[in-house]
Amino acid sequence: MPMHAQIVLFDGFDPLDAVAPFEVLYAGGVAAGGELTVELVTAEGPREVVSGTGGLTLRATAALDPARPGLVLVPGASGRITPPDGGQAGPPDGEQAGPDDGDQAGPDGATIPVLLARALTTGLPALLKTAMENPRITVTTVCGGSALLAMAGLLEGRYATTHHLGLDLLDATGTRAVAARVVDDGDLVTGAGVTSGIDLALHLLERELGPRIAHAVETLFAYERRGTAWRNTGPEPAAF
Repeated sequence: MPMHAQIVLFDGFDPLDAVAPFEVLYAGGVAAGGELTVELVTAEGPREVVSGTGGLTLRATAALDPARPGLVLVPGASGRITPPDGGQAGPPDGEQAGPDDGDQAGPDGATIPVLLARALTTGLPALLKTAMENPRITVTTVCGGSALLAMAGLLEGRYATTHHLGLDLLDATGTRAVAARVVDDGDLVTGAGVTSGIDLALHLLERELGPRIAHAVETLFAYERRGTAWRNTGPEPAAF
C-alpha cells in the first residue's frame, strides 16, 4: 500500500509551509510510481481554509486521520509577529505562543501568536497528540508548526527546530531546540524557516523512498538541499 502524507491546514496557515512540501512529496510519489500520495486535511474535514497571506485560500479534501499510517505535516502560521503599533500581542486566555516567519497581517489582522493560539482551541491538538502516539505515523513540521506542537505540550523532551525567532519558545516548553535546518528525531521531523519545507520534504523522500527518488525531484525542481539533517547520533563535537 502506498505511503500517505496528510498536510494539515488551519485558519491563518502559511501557504509556503504547506505548498512547498506538497509539491515535493507529490513529485516524489510520481517518481516512485505512486508509492506516495499527498492530501490537504483539516481537523474539521473538507473545507476552504484561508491562509494568513493575502487571503489565499486552499481547499482541504478530508479530515486529519490520526490512525492512518504515513506522514502528517503541520505548517506554521503567516501574519505579523507583533502588532503594527509595536505592542506585545498576547494570544487569547494567556496561551503561550511563538513567532513564525513573515510580517504581514493574517486573517482579520491577527498576529502569528494569536493565529497559533486559535488553532489550539480547535480539535487539532487532540488529533495531533493521537497521531504522535501512533507508531506508524511520522509527524513533521515546517517553521511555526513545531511551535504549535510545543504550545500544545507535545514536544517535551524531543529534539526539534523552528524558525530562528521561535527557538526560545521551544526551549521554554521543554523541547530540546536545535538550530538546524532539518532535525530528524525518528518519528518527529521538523524544519526551520518557511523555505526549509523543501529541504524537509526532500529529506523525507530520501528517508522513505530512497536517495534516487529524492535526487530525481531535486533535479526536476532545479534545487539542491541546504544543510545537513541533524540527528542525535554520533560523537559530541568538540568546541571550535
